[in-house]
Order: sequence, then C-alpha cells, then structure tokens
Amino acid sequence: MKTLYKYILASTLLFNMLSCKHQQTVTKSKDPSSTKPEKTSNSLKKQYAIKLGVNESDIKNEMLYQFINEWQGVPYKYAGKDKAGIDCSGLTSTLYLKVYNKTISSNTKALVGEVKKISESDLKEGDLVFFNTNGKSISHVGVYLQNHKFVHASKKKGVMISDLNEPYFKQTYVRSGRVK
Repeated sequence: MKTLYKYILASTLLFNMLSCKHQQTVTKSKDPSSTKPEKTSNSLKKQYAIKLGVNESDIKNEMLYQFINEWQGVPYKYAGKDKAGIDCSGLTSTLYLKVYNKTISSNTKALVGEVKKISESDLKEGDLVFFNTNGKSISHVGVYLQNHKFVHASKKKGVMISDLNEPYFKQTYVRSGRVK
C-alpha cells in the first residue's frame, strides 16, 4: 500500500512540475542592451497569488517564487541539502543563498541567533518563522511569504507552503526573526 501511495504521489508531483514548467514562456528582455531571454512570469505570479490568497501585483520577488516552484515537493531528508532530499534549515539556507545572495546557517538552532527578533505582526516576505515541533526547543524553521503563508520542508510532505493560522503551526509557533 505504501508503495502504491508513493507511486501516486510521485506521479502527481511530476505531473504538477511538468505542467507548471509548460505554462512558462520565454520572451525577449525589454532591456535592449540585454542579450539574455527572460521568463515571462505571468503564470508563475498567478499561480502563487492564488496559493497565497493575494493579488498578482503582490508577487514582486520573482526569484523567490521561481525558487519555491523548483523546490516544491522535494522530499524531506534530515541534514539533506539538495533536491534528493532537504531539511527545513537546509531549505532556508539554500533559499537565502540563491534568492538573497546571503549565507546563513543551515542549522535551525544557530539560525535563531542569526536573526533580529521581530513580532509576528511585523513579518515581511523573507523573514524566518520558528517552531517547537519536538516539545523541547526550537526545532523547525520556515521562510515567511505573505498573508500568513510560509515555505518550509515538512517531514511528511517535503517542501511545501503552509499557513501560520493552521492549528498545528499556531500551537508550535515560537518566534519570528529578520536576517541581519
């Protein structure tokens, strides 16, 4: 039964990834001095606006959402740091390097010390959200997006977007921080 479930899940993820890539088109850059083609992001903006419950015009950091699009569904693997498997802090540090060109720790407890503590009401895109999921201490991290949504690597579902208002995350939320 588990094998069938994994096959169905893998097939669904593959279909979703291929259909998302198929929707993107390539156009010439509006900058005449540029020789690189630029991906049209209308479908990506629309996709994430729907997922986050915001307007398309609110999706401004296209690199962030392209990164999420490419990593979504990657399975969880403790201490993993690539698309074969990744954990929450590995995802967070990889995202920061690729999207913001900043090197941060790939250890959740170390990350707590690398951020300026902020209140949940002050969260902005790119801030970190920390959770106590093991009942002992801060043990999980995600990157805040918009509208109470954040991206993280879940042990059960891999890289995904969740909502801070979900009962589980409301119960386990500890604090938020902004990378210095």
